[in-house]
Amino acid sequence: MKKSLIALAVLAASGAVMAQSSITLYGVADAGVGKIENGAAKNANDASDGAQFISASLMNNGTSRLGVRGTEDLGGGLKAGFQFETGLDLDQGNAGAKTDEKTDAFWARQANLWLGGSWGTFKMGRQFTPSYLAGSTYELTGAANYSVLSNTYNWAGIGSRANSAFAYVTPNMGGFSAAAAFVTKDDLKLKSNKAAYDLGLMYKSGPVGVGLSVNKVGNSKTNYQVGGKYNFGGFALAASYTQASKADSKAIRRGFGVGASASFDAFTLTLDLTRDSKNEWNTSGKKYTNGVVEAKYALSKRTFVYGAFLRLDDTNNYGIGVRHNF
Repeated sequence: MKKSLIALAVLAASGAVMAQSSITLYGVADAGVGKIENGAAKNANDASDGAQFISASLMNNGTSRLGVRGTEDLGGGLKAGFQFETGLDLDQGNAGAKTDEKTDAFWARQANLWLGGSWGTFKMGRQFTPSYLAGSTYELTGAANYSVLSNTYNWAGIGSRANSAFAYVTPNMGGFSAAAAFVTKDDLKLKSNKAAYDLGLMYKSGPVGVGLSVNKVGNSKTNYQVGGKYNFGGFALAASYTQASKADSKAIRRGFGVGASASFDAFTLTLDLTRDSKNEWNTSGKKYTNGVVEAKYALSKRTFVYGAFLRLDDTNNYGIGVRHNF
């Protein structure tokens, strides 16, 4: 009898512990057909020599992925959690992606650990940059792979993700939030032997989305991007202004963006444009007008078909595909 009572007590205790933790498996499957000229070599997958099967490419709405995230309630309002996420290329089933020019990483999309509470969240590891978080509040395509704003200015020069980052994100305070990230000089290993910082301020409430980001990577210029979006119901307008430079580089690319999106029941049509006012990223200094046209039709809450055409730095790129979120 005593053994039975002890066993029941252990089972009850373990159940209480399990109830305080949760683990979620999630992902995206996205594939289609398209033609990509920008940055593509002849006779390569997703290349410029003709229409091909595309996955994890510039002209997919998103990159197929598989992720796992977990949260544990530590009590007293404190929580701990993690997120691991890998990309998937449905061309051949390849996993992982390059996080820089030298490294292939399996968990290239997310690999981080965090602590959080009513005071906000402190996160360590590979994660979204504050500049990405700020820009996604007003970007019209939902930060699609073919976003003209991100492809022209690379999220204010710093990109969408950072390795080895220490970051803090405030709680939402009446629609306002902020994020700050820091990467040490020893983790960056740049020629300038300097660190990187990134700051983002965001406001998102009702029809309004506004973001401001400032970052500096090593010996780069101070980069910034500011923008906003207003949703009138079935119609949205967005505008932005950016100055971007690459890591350890003084060469800048500066310009503005403007776009609109209209929704008709399950159908959404988006037009987004960027125009350089200065471009030192190429030797000629040529300034470009880039643009994307996107059409989406929702088959359900988790599945939609899409088609997009992207004009990017004198290249023409298109894709038609299906995306399913799970």
